[in-house]
Amino acid sequence: MSNLDNLLFGVYPYIAVAILFVGSWIRYDREPYSWKADSSQLLDQKGFRLASNLFHIGIIFVLAGHFVGLLTPHAIYENFISSESKQMLAMVSGGFFGFLCLIGLVMLINRRLNNPRVRAVSKTSDIVILFMLLIQLVLGLFTIVASTHHLDGSVMILLADWAQSIVTLQPVEAATAIASVGLVYKLHVFFGLTLLVVFPFTRLVHIISVPVKYFARNYQLVRER
Repeated sequence: MSNLDNLLFGVYPYIAVAILFVGSWIRYDREPYSWKADSSQLLDQKGFRLASNLFHIGIIFVLAGHFVGLLTPHAIYENFISSESKQMLAMVSGGFFGFLCLIGLVMLINRRLNNPRVRAVSKTSDIVILFMLLIQLVLGLFTIVASTHHLDGSVMILLADWAQSIVTLQPVEAATAIASVGLVYKLHVFFGLTLLVVFPFTRLVHIISVPVKYFARNYQLVRER
């Protein structure tokens, strides 16, 4: 394990999570009216629904798969599915939903850049975060290609060991676990952590918006003239 591995995959995850929580808290407290997605659907609906649905369906399933796959201990799932079968399931499902997400994301980027009305109201952060998501998604799809060279599930176990060590506050063990995996996996993890860093400063904050107050608000009376 090198010092760089220790810094990027043992220390950086905690820095990223700290920025995520503290930055989100400060933004919600100081700029609550900026806590939104700034939807541009009303400006031009052509192709938006398809692109948005493809992107969101794809990314929801991809994130759910990452969450379950990385944080489920090997001792739990080995009674139901082998490491090899689990990796194949991840490759097939991740490839399918990742490809759906990629199509939707490319459509959204094209709309954001080439639609004059949408481009006029776009912030720099809106465009930057789309391309960051594109890089992360492409890296994720490349990890599927890389995984075809080792179908024994060993790399997935190492990545799961890394994630579980981070959650259980064992940074040295985490860095050791990920040290031997290929570069494409490390880049995918690094960009994923970097997305957590920029999260509080972009439109991504709408992901954790829950309309709890909606259910407790007073009725609105609407009368005809």
